[in-house]
Amino acid sequence: MTHSNVMADREGAAAPAAGPARGETVSRLLQQHGALMVLFALIVFGSVAFDSFAGGENAASIAVSSSFLAIVAIGMTFVIISGGIDLSVGSLFVLGGVLAAYGSRAGIVGALGLPLVVCGAIGLLQGLFIARSRMAPFIVTLAGLLGVRGIMLAISDEGATTYLVEDRAFASLGQDGFLGLTYPVYLTVLLCVIGIALLQRTGFGQNVFAIGGNEDAAALMGVPIVRTKVLVYFMSGLLAGLAGALNAARLSSGVTILGIGLELDAIAAVVIGGTLLTGGAGGLTGTMAGVLLLGVIQNLINQVGNLTSAFQQVVSGVFLALVVIAQRILSRVQRLT
Repeated sequence: MTHSNVMADREGAAAPAAGPARGETVSRLLQQHGALMVLFALIVFGSVAFDSFAGGENAASIAVSSSFLAIVAIGMTFVIISGGIDLSVGSLFVLGGVLAAYGSRAGIVGALGLPLVVCGAIGLLQGLFIARSRMAPFIVTLAGLLGVRGIMLAISDEGATTYLVEDRAFASLGQDGFLGLTYPVYLTVLLCVIGIALLQRTGFGQNVFAIGGNEDAAALMGVPIVRTKVLVYFMSGLLAGLAGALNAARLSSGVTILGIGLELDAIAAVVIGGTLLTGGAGGLTGTMAGVLLLGVIQNLINQVGNLTSAFQQVVSGVFLALVVIAQRILSRVQRLT
């Protein structure tokens, strides 16, 4: 058969599939950008329903309060795309804050260096257990959640001692800024851009997607499974510690009661943003939309005034359940087309 005949056969076979291909494209767009669409709809609703919602001060408040969760969620996105899970980030967040406040006695280098080194090392250790011993990420990071919080309690005398940030330069990282936004917001944007570049423009990012899609096939293709998994858990621990350190700078102290349930918020933001819990698909743009969506929901509930914070958790949980159901339906549509 000639080349022209082959092309003609391909074109002829592709023509009837135009309809299903269009349906697949629509379902993929909804899965990847659904959170952004809902976020836009909620912003429009909030602007119409509440006079103070659309103000610059309120928007800045949402961005600042969401920035710490966003930094944690960036690392969680890499982990979930690789087919894993990290339940230890909430504990690493609070440990990072305590270590930052304690390390501030040695200036900004100690305040940032101590939590980054310790939390990064814990993430690295968890990655080694998961990758080399092939232990379940859920079990390893659940042990990390409990163990890391125990380390934090030991450092803080069972939570009785709250270390204060003693270095003004470090405190300014969490409290100062420009254009109405603090430095953590700009750092979040920078980290997101770097993360997008890593996922889409590097071999490391392609390896993360390959492992999450099919680890056995990735191994046959020569993907460095162990190294890639260790790196994603190292990144997750490092970013959780960084977020905790920046939050300590904002509060001027290492508060020991924070971080409870933060890992669930990070997972929710990532999944709401379109990243599949089964791995192999997702992105940081959707994750940022998911983080902002949770922040906007909480802000709208606060605007009502007579609803408690518990109601926000109920709404977030229901919304997450609906997103997971929608993802399953959209994935089924894509398989059928």
